[in-house]
Amino acid sequence: MKIKCTYCRAFINDYDEVCPKCGGHNDNLKRNANHVPQTIDELKQWYKDHNLPNYYTTRFFIGENYLYPKAFGIYKDEQTGNFIVYKNKDTGERAIRYEGKDEAYAVNELYMKLKEEILHQKENNLGSKSANANVRKIALSLTKIFACFIFVQLLLGIFLFVIFSSSKSRGYYLYDDTYYYYQSGSWYSYSATGGWSSTTPPKELKSNSSDYFESYSYSSDYDVDDFKDSGYYKESSSSSSYDSDWDSSSSWDSGSSWDSSSTDWSSDW
Repeated sequence: MKIKCTYCRAFINDYDEVCPKCGGHNDNLKRNANHVPQTIDELKQWYKDHNLPNYYTTRFFIGENYLYPKAFGIYKDEQTGNFIVYKNKDTGERAIRYEGKDEAYAVNELYMKLKEEILHQKENNLGSKSANANVRKIALSLTKIFACFIFVQLLLGIFLFVIFSSSKSRGYYLYDDTYYYYQSGSWYSYSATGGWSSTTPPKELKSNSSDYFESYSYSSDYDVDDFKDSGYYKESSSSSSYDSDWDSSSSWDSGSSWDSSSTDWSSDW
C-alpha cells in the first residue's frame, strides 16, 4: 500500500524503511510483536496450532508458490533469496503484495491477512447460526400456506442480508488522506476539527472498499480519535472477536464451515 512520507510527503511503500526521496525514516513501518510468527516455518506452526483447515480449503498456501486462481501465499524464491507474498485473483492474475529480503515483514503481511479472513469466516458462521435459530422460531408460529409463504420470504431476506453485509468489513478505511469507519451499513468520516461524523462515502471507496481497508481495531498511528469513543459506535460480535487472544488454542472451531467463495478475489489484496 502507498502512504505519504512524514517528512517530504512523497508517496512511498508502507514496507520501505526509509523514504527513497528524502531518506526520512518510515514511522508507519510496523514490525512484529512478541508471539507473532516471524518466519515461514513459525507461520506454518501457528496455522497448525490454531486448528485451521487444509490450505486448499482456506486458500492460504504457506511456503508454497501456488500458481492457480483464488489463493493467498508466501514463499522464498531460491534464485533471488527474496520472500514473496502474493494473491492470485479469480482471473488467474497474480498481485504481489511484497517482494524483498525481510522475512519477518513478509510473514506479517500474510499473517495479518489470515487473521482478517478468520474473522470474516467467523462472522459468516455466526450469522448463519443466528439466522437458522430465528427461522426455526418463526416457522413454528406460522400455519399452512401462509406459514410457508412467510417462511420462504424470510429465507430470501436472510440470504440477501448475508450476501450484502459480507461485502464490507467493519473497521477503519483510509481514502485520499481521510479516515473512514464502516459499521452496520453506515459510513463515518473523521476531521481534525469536527471529529467523527456520519457521511456519504466517495463512490470509489464505496465500490472498492477492500482496497482501502486498514484494520478492524484502532491504532494510534492513524492520528484520529478511537471510533469506539464516539457516540456512533455499536457493539458487535466481530469487534469483540478481533480483540480476543489470537494465541489461544481455540482461534478456529474445526466444527465450523469455511467457505472461501465468499472472499473478495477480484481486488489486489
